[in-house]
Amino acid sequence: MTVVPAIRHNSVDVAGVQVAYRESGPADAPVLLLLHGFPTSSHQFARLMDALGSTPYRLIAPDYPGFGRTRAPDGFTYTFDRLADVVEGFTDALALESYALYVFDFGAPVGLRLAERRPDRVTGLIVQNGNAYEEGLSDMAREFTGLRREVPGHEEQVRGLFGEDGTRFQYEAGVADTSLISPDGWTLDVHYLGLPGRADAQADLAFDYHSNFAHYPAWQAWLRAADIPVLVVWGEGDPFFLPAGAKAYQRDVPDAEVHLFAGAGHFALETHLPEIAPLIEDFLAKLGQ
Repeated sequence: MTVVPAIRHNSVDVAGVQVAYRESGPADAPVLLLLHGFPTSSHQFARLMDALGSTPYRLIAPDYPGFGRTRAPDGFTYTFDRLADVVEGFTDALALESYALYVFDFGAPVGLRLAERRPDRVTGLIVQNGNAYEEGLSDMAREFTGLRREVPGHEEQVRGLFGEDGTRFQYEAGVADTSLISPDGWTLDVHYLGLPGRADAQADLAFDYHSNFAHYPAWQAWLRAADIPVLVVWGEGDPFFLPAGAKAYQRDVPDAEVHLFAGAGHFALETHLPEIAPLIEDFLAKLGQ
């Protein structure tokens, strides 16, 4: 019987933000930094971390401010630049001098900002439904990111995603067999979204999301210059980020390995973990750290 190493739960102070994180693997092993999406937290990686338990890597997954168990002080400014500031400070606090990145959804604009700032630290990139190209945006994504707080009715539309129905939709949309999706994920997300101040934080980030588009050329330039291995795994049924966004990575990294999963949605790990985990394991082995 294979015994999966236990996941450890810790926190660290980063400039007044108490960043909660989960990790597994030896403390002196090469690092895979897992950056979660919306509206979830590091718990989205718990099953993947178990599946990669025999991999000789230290797996580290923090919660951003406004998500999961991380606690931010009153007055914290919720923008993607600030999320990247905190994650950058988190890597410094843990003395992570190099790491492979796994970016999903919000994790892409956070992680690619980090890569742009600290390019020499990134040894490899795994992208799962994390967009960095205009062609990856669906009509739904374009409409949502076009909402503006100053326009009457737009804030109500944004906040409609934070309830049970909106959260469950993000897990189930585009999924061929929704019975494969555990309700534990989206119900835990609903719990965290309901904590004091969380809906306000998420609304701020939703209205800031369009700021990421101006960074796309710089992130693409980093990809061309970085000369690192890239693995892209993507749920084809994602209502927000289209398969064209997955294939676009090969424009800047021709050798990028791209896998599209029919029947999977935005949260592809929920339904296709048995297919995705071995790809990640093989990818990490090829990094040869």
